[in-house]
Amino acid sequence: MTIDELLSTRVRALRKQRGYTLEVLAQRSGVSRSMISLIERGQTSATAAVLGKLAQALQVPLAALFADERQTRAPQPLARADAQPCWRDPATGYERRQLSPVGFPAPFEMLEVVFPPGQRVAFDNGLRSQALHQQLWLLQGELQLTLGTLSWHLRAGDCLAMVLDQTLVFSNPGREPARYLLVLAAPGSSLPPLPVVFPGEMDD
Repeated sequence: MTIDELLSTRVRALRKQRGYTLEVLAQRSGVSRSMISLIERGQTSATAAVLGKLAQALQVPLAALFADERQTRAPQPLARADAQPCWRDPATGYERRQLSPVGFPAPFEMLEVVFPPGQRVAFDNGLRSQALHQQLWLLQGELQLTLGTLSWHLRAGDCLAMVLDQTLVFSNPGREPARYLLVLAAPGSSLPPLPVVFPGEMDD
């Protein structure tokens, strides 16, 4: 099964689990009914922005849309490099590789992302029933992140901790791809309260 086939299966399965019709999911997500139908039938490749809207409406992390629940054998603790699922956004060229072993129980998940220069992607996280914790370690290039009213310009080696409870915008203002590691807390993980961030602690 290809990544696009997996995405179509997962969107359809999650929609049915929640008892949503195509019309209801379209209203909740802002994605047209016809587009959702094409995605579920595997007749189009959804962009990162569209997948973000669908995940938001389905009340799941974006990573849940890439979870393959068809496994018949016990999850293994080792994910070989050549077997790690990789997805490419058809709109921006953004590449997302799942590093963590698929289905293996853990309180977090690791992803590697390569973000092309000059590109921008926005994810709306404001309506989630549960805020998600995420940390980003920039390995190469530069990246501009905006979370709600806060903004950071990251350079190679910087690490940013975030709580995904507002609109999150990624953009690459540089001339080379930005490569970064994402660590996402699993839904329901026990985490300490988020400390207060004062404006003076942010980058210009």
